[in-house]
Amino acid sequence: MPHSMQRRSPGNNYRNPGFYHITINVYDRKNQSLGRITGDAQYPDGHPDGPKVELTAIGKMVEYELRHSITQHYPVIEIQDYVVMPEHLHFIVNVKNSLISKNGRQVHLGQVMAGFKAGCNRHYWEMTGQQEVVAKPQPTTSPSAAGPLADGVASGSAAGPLADGVAGGSAAGAPASGTNKKLRFSSGRNPLFASGYVDVIPLMPGQLETQRAYIHANPRNRLLRMNNPTTLKPQRKSIDTLVTPNALRGYLIREHALHQENTQMWQAIAGRLLTDNNHIVCDSYGNLQLSDNQLLPVVCHRKDKTSFAQQKQACLKAASNNAVLVSPRIAKGEQEIIDEAMAQGHPVILIADNGFPEIYHPSEARLQQCVANRLLLLTPWVYCYSPANEDITVAWCKAMNCFAQALCRTKDDWWKNTIDDCRSITPGGR
Repeated sequence: MPHSMQRRSPGNNYRNPGFYHITINVYDRKNQSLGRITGDAQYPDGHPDGPKVELTAIGKMVEYELRHSITQHYPVIEIQDYVVMPEHLHFIVNVKNSLISKNGRQVHLGQVMAGFKAGCNRHYWEMTGQQEVVAKPQPTTSPSAAGPLADGVASGSAAGPLADGVAGGSAAGAPASGTNKKLRFSSGRNPLFASGYVDVIPLMPGQLETQRAYIHANPRNRLLRMNNPTTLKPQRKSIDTLVTPNALRGYLIREHALHQENTQMWQAIAGRLLTDNNHIVCDSYGNLQLSDNQLLPVVCHRKDKTSFAQQKQACLKAASNNAVLVSPRIAKGEQEIIDEAMAQGHPVILIADNGFPEIYHPSEARLQQCVANRLLLLTPWVYCYSPANEDITVAWCKAMNCFAQALCRTKDDWWKNTIDDCRSITPGGR
């Protein structure tokens, strides 16, 4: 399922109170018309020389509209944390009561966003000297107000900022049903903002604070990516596991994670594999030089539960001797070992259970680990949208265990040898 600016939560009523983390992109992302990133990442946020966005005149206009116009027309809305980036903006919307406009009309969040964009579009066209064309429209029905999840006028109209409902018409420039007024519309003019918006509804404890922190960290994280264009960007098919799809299938059958006749499950796995010359390969994010070190797989099995303390000790001892631990970090034991290794400052390689999308941003903690050359993320999968709480199958987990061993050229029971023997294990390679 591709990324979409139109996807909504089907069980949510967008007219009701609640918190929303909104993201809106500009129409031409390459232009970066709202501002530019400046500052130095070595200084903390809030420092005069720290990372920040230097807004253009258009960016300042958008900031003003965001801070003042929405609340002016919709008093039940409070705009909280926000950041205007060069080509997009994030902000937290607190809808304190049922969504009612200043004129007393019930609306939904999509109409509020449409009105905000419409007002910004009008100012944007004025600031850039783009003239409006006056036409006498024919009566028609506006499709933008058809449903509660519509975005209204994604491209905006010139009816005025944050007008009630659909702010003067549909994205196509059609007027409201039955009107005989002249309508000002754009002819050959691009809107400031792209169609649609993204909303994240924080429901779990702590999720809202996580969203706030993400918003405030945007300038710093962008500056880090600008300063590390290779490390902090997905590198496609950069590591060869030397495993063929047929070899992986045989491994899963031997591990009793896949029945030989279960072609449907295998097809689901095989259809997501990254391959090159009949080898399964990995995309990477982070410093690839970590893969040139001695690599040791960290895979925890239930049968070895009583020996977990020995396994953890062997892994941390090897990491202190400059080995790099490689793990899918799925089982609780794997999480404990990897997290302890990272807490001690040892570099690790993690195998992700999903691919990297075109625009990939790891968490701030992982981003910082990548910048410090203590983390390399690998994935053998093609990206596919899936809910965060969706479980993965046993076969999927076993497949990643296979990749961990293949990347290290070492079996996952290496730790059962003496700790001193761990130093003589042949280093892995790309």
